Formats: sequence, structure tokens, C-alpha cells
Amino acid sequence: MGDEATWPVVGMVGGGQLARMSQPPAVALGVRLSVLAASPEAAAAQVINSPVVADEKALADLRAFAESCDVLTFDHEHVPSQHLQELEALGVPVRPGSAALVHAQDKLVMRERLTALGVPCPRYRVVTGPDEVRASLRDLGDSVVLKTSRGGYDGKGVWLIDGGTSAEVIAEPFRAGVPVLVEERVNFTRELAAVVARSPSGQAVAYPVVESVQRDGICVEVVAPAPGLDPDLAAEAQRTALSVAAELDVVGVLAVELFQTADDRLLVNELAMRPHNSAHWTIDGAVTSQFENHLRAVLDLPLGSPMARAPYTVMVNVLGGDLPDVYPAYRHVLARDPGLKVHWYGKAVTPGRKVGHVTVCGDDLADLRERAWHAADYIRGDIDE
Repeated sequence: MGDEATWPVVGMVGGGQLARMSQPPAVALGVRLSVLAASPEAAAAQVINSPVVADEKALADLRAFAESCDVLTFDHEHVPSQHLQELEALGVPVRPGSAALVHAQDKLVMRERLTALGVPCPRYRVVTGPDEVRASLRDLGDSVVLKTSRGGYDGKGVWLIDGGTSAEVIAEPFRAGVPVLVEERVNFTRELAAVVARSPSGQAVAYPVVESVQRDGICVEVVAPAPGLDPDLAAEAQRTALSVAAELDVVGVLAVELFQTADDRLLVNELAMRPHNSAHWTIDGAVTSQFENHLRAVLDLPLGSPMARAPYTVMVNVLGGDLPDVYPAYRHVLARDPGLKVHWYGKAVTPGRKVGHVTVCGDDLADLRERAWHAADYIRGDIDE
């Protein structure tokens, strides 16, 4: 562990873009960010001094990494719970702790706990085979959502099922060897996200509630704040996120993904306990970014203001397309729109992969959306002018 006389070291398990985007605020805060990455070519390993290249899921590697850090945190939820429990037993400050993080790792645990807390969620049940899935179509609606309890992200581990779905597709989730949930397919008008940060001492801040747009299970656009959202409903979403953070004893950033229904009910869809795609806009659009507040939270430093800097901020993810060399396109969008911010993740460009994002801030929402989408589409190669 680090010497108390020195500035602290935050150890982040995972070398993806979330760890990469945590480096600039770590530098500004004066703390050292160390990263455990699976590869020296990982997004964060390219920008963080002396990355530790090891197995992110191996207990021995996690223990060795923790010895050089003052606190351990994560840029993904895929570290085995039992490893985190063993680290905690050794006295390692793990934030969020294993008891909290399991609610982001296991959808069944999450659903059961939120239901017990009275947090509105889609109707669900655990199913053990295709026959029970078919039966759920009678009880939960004409179409349902099948989810593996562990391992899903960006649309993986999720299947939409209706009466015409083949037996082969229905059987697929059960091959993962983990519990399978079937949920009602919510008739929602849009998806929202309420992001909060919470420290061990219990201080918490809430960012403006945002609208997120998904395609094929992948977030493609975020608008902050969510356009036209009733202030009372926005406050309800923030209260829900703050309450869940407190009840689960979350330390760091918590993202609560929500469905807004036609009758203005809010249902919790997913939880994430780390910096989240729905709050990337905060780098350019908020007084304190989610990445800085995550670092502050895990170190129990006073949290920074989550207030927006502009009436609207639009963030659009840049997904890999067919252009083998995107650098000329990158140069073009910077020259075309000097008010645009482009964040690049240092990843190999492959179709559909998140390789960066663009952000614009201002007061004309239609203009901001047009500018952000033009840049993302141009870099992707979907347009050439």
C-alpha cells in the first residue's frame, strides 16, 4: 500500500477507454492512476505510465497489483466476486466493494434487491428452459426479453423473443450455464440515465438526467439534459439513483439506466458501478466530469459540482466503419467545426466497435445534434462531405 506521506495511488482494474479517460483528471488532481490491463496495447495502457500487464481475473495478479495501490477500482464489472472478497479480507480498500458490485455483475441479484427496496422494475421471472420461456409469453406479453444473469453488455447476452422465435434461438441463453431471466418487453417512449457519484463518507452528487439512444443494444447518442423531461420526473430519477447508491453502499459512480413509459413511469433497466457511456458528455459539458468525481469518490475526497456548463450537451459515439485509416477524416471534422470535441480511444478500428466519441455544447439542440452526428458519420465513413 502507498505511504500516507505521499499522494495516493488509485489502481484501476481494466485497461479500456474508461481507464484511459480517467488519466487526465488524475493528473489534474495530483494523484497517480495505475492500471491493470490485459495487453500493453489496451486503450489505457497507451497513456498511463508503467501499466501493469496481467490477467484482470486472476487472484494472484490482482493481489500483486493491489499491493502497489491505496485503493482499487474498476473500468468494468467482470472481476470475479470471490476474488474481490478475498482482497477485502486482506484489508484492500475495494471501491465499489464486492457486496455492492455484485448488483452490477448479476442481473438476478440486482432485480431481487431492487424489488425488495421497492424500486420500480420491469416484471421478470427466472426460467430454466425453453418451455418456461414459451409460458412467459402468455403472462408477460406477446414479446419478452431473455437475459443471462451474468456476462452481458452492449446488447450481448440479451434476446428478444416472441411467438415466432425459433426453438434454437430460445435455447441459446441456457448454454451459458448461468441463471436466465425473462422480462416483460417494456413499451417505453425513451431511455434515460441518472448518474450519481457517492463517497465512503456518504457525500453524493447527481448529474442532470440524460436521454440515451440505443441501436442494436449499443448507445449511440446522449443528450444532456434529457429534452422536455418534466422536472418532477427528473427529480424522481435522481432520487432513485441516490437512494440505490445509498442502499447498496456504492462508492464511486453509479449509472442507473431507466425506461420512461408513455404514462411517465420510470422503470430501472440496468445498473453500472463505474464511469458510464451515458455520462461521457460530462468531460466537456459539466463542471466536474464523471471521471474526476469517480476518482474523488474512491479516495473520499470532497466531490465536485455536477452542474452542466451549457443548456445542452450532445455526445455521439464514434463506431468503427469501413475506413481503414480514419486520421484524415478526424482532421477534417476538427477543421470543419472548431467547437467540436473529439475523444479518441486508441483502439483498432473495426466495424461496430466504439472507437471514440464527439461532444458539442450550446443552446440550439437541433444544431448540436446535426454537428455531432455529421462528425461521427464522417469519421465512420458513412458520408464524405
